[in-house]
Amino acid sequence: MMVLEQHRLVEKNVDTGRYRLGLKLYEFGSKAFGAIDLRRQARPYLDRLQREISETVFFCMLDDGQVFYIEKIESHQSIRTGCTVGSRAPAYCTAVGKAMLAELPDAEVNEIIRRWGLKAITPNTITTPSALKAELRAIRSRGYAIDNEEKEPGLRCLSAPVRNETGKLLAALSVSGPAFRVTKERIPEIGKAVMQAAAELSYELGYRPTAVELVREAVG
Repeated sequence: MMVLEQHRLVEKNVDTGRYRLGLKLYEFGSKAFGAIDLRRQARPYLDRLQREISETVFFCMLDDGQVFYIEKIESHQSIRTGCTVGSRAPAYCTAVGKAMLAELPDAEVNEIIRRWGLKAITPNTITTPSALKAELRAIRSRGYAIDNEEKEPGLRCLSAPVRNETGKLLAALSVSGPAFRVTKERIPEIGKAVMQAAAELSYELGYRPTAVELVREAVG
């Protein structure tokens, strides 16, 4: 109980010695309700993206420096991505993770690298801070992130960030499928579709892109 009190999960009444739930749990609950509402708002865009690309679509948030999967619409094809809602994954080797990391200041990225490391999972995994930061710069320029078999051999994924009314990161959505279907030749097509869905959801949530961003999207 002392540990729970230290983390503000419970509070002790000094008069009775009894414990009650702390405000930190209220904070966690508020975040959970926010995620549920965001998931509901994202669903039409995820449905459309899945129909358009015919691959598995994910909707994720960055939580404690990791990717947290809050929604999934599966491909109808027999060979598809097996990741489940409620699971977690490293940020540095997933498209959704890199799309979200690219929205953060360098200090936050450095802290996530320090905490979780950059372990090699496949031969394509980025394993140095300098290479990851170069990749994040490329993502900002391109508008979407690519997991080129970095988390799992034979799996390719593309993702774009979702922003709130102030332009800050909220989440990311992605398209994921086997590399023999999500080919390198299809990357521009899928990337454009992912960016479009993320941009429309962001707009619904109140985000208004700058003129520079609009030009970049038009060129892309």
